[in-house]
Amino acid sequence: MTERSYTEYVRVAGDQILAVVKSAIHEGNVRRVIIRNEKDQILIELPVTVGVVGVLVAPIAAAIGGIAALVAKCTIEIERVGEPPRRHDGQPEDTDPVDPQVADDTIP
Repeated sequence: MTERSYTEYVRVAGDQILAVVKSAIHEGNVRRVIIRNEKDQILIELPVTVGVVGVLVAPIAAAIGGIAALVAKCTIEIERVGEPPRRHDGQPEDTDPVDPQVADDTIP
């Protein structure tokens, strides 16, 4: 039986990247994290496993910190294992990428 997964897209300012990634990994159901710049180019792709979380936290944090220093805004894709969260009406929450034109207004 194959595990279901879904992807969340989070647009953040550069100085928020590390906090968002740490928070997502701490939740424990993350399979992969991809950080993309404003031009939708992949800056870093991190497969997240129990071993990675336990052993490579410092180098990963350093790499993410370096990226944060170079980008003003980015999109973090968080691939999660399991069913997507449901709204109160039973429908899946929207996990599609946000419109960059709209998202730019919400990022400080």
